[in-house]
Amino acid sequence: MKHEQRRRLGRWLLLLLAGVLIGNAGYLHAKAWLAQHLLERAWQRSLAGEAGAKPWPWADTRPLLRLRVARLAVDQIVLAGDSGRSLAFGPAWNEASALPGQAGTSVISGHRDTHFEFLRHVEIGETIEIDDTRGTHRYRVSGRRVVDAREVRIAADGTDGHLLLVTCYPFDDWVAGGPLRYVVQAEALPDNRAMALAAR
Repeated sequence: MKHEQRRRLGRWLLLLLAGVLIGNAGYLHAKAWLAQHLLERAWQRSLAGEAGAKPWPWADTRPLLRLRVARLAVDQIVLAGDSGRSLAFGPAWNEASALPGQAGTSVISGHRDTHFEFLRHVEIGETIEIDDTRGTHRYRVSGRRVVDAREVRIAADGTDGHLLLVTCYPFDDWVAGGPLRYVVQAEALPDNRAMALAAR
């Protein structure tokens, strides 16, 4: 009798643990989804001229950019500053890097299991668009690589207009925060006006 009670208790504990794990994963995805909706509203206020529009009153960040990859139906608001708190709500721009459209390399990071999960599907030659309050900056994907953050520094230097999208790797790992990073590199494309002048 005691053996059967232990087995029953063990089954209930396993079910409880499974429920907690599934609930936690669902919570993270729900938080990421809701945050993007609140960020979208703040982004629209930024476009309308409101300086420092916050997505919620206690936010310590603000929407800075919009990242789009048409083929993959990706449309995400990018936050200012890539602290852990910001990354919990969306992809974030590294403040030590250049802003898109400026000389230098722009670095945007995101979590591999939410906002930057799409990076596994990005192809060489893919077009990535980054919007700011002044317009759209277009990039073409030129490379993908896995680096060990303990050995390689992801540099935001240089004078050319590069974009690096960075997330943890591997995508399906159960343990978050390992040393490997998946990096998508893209080169700036000339703006539409420059392309039109070059075509003449």
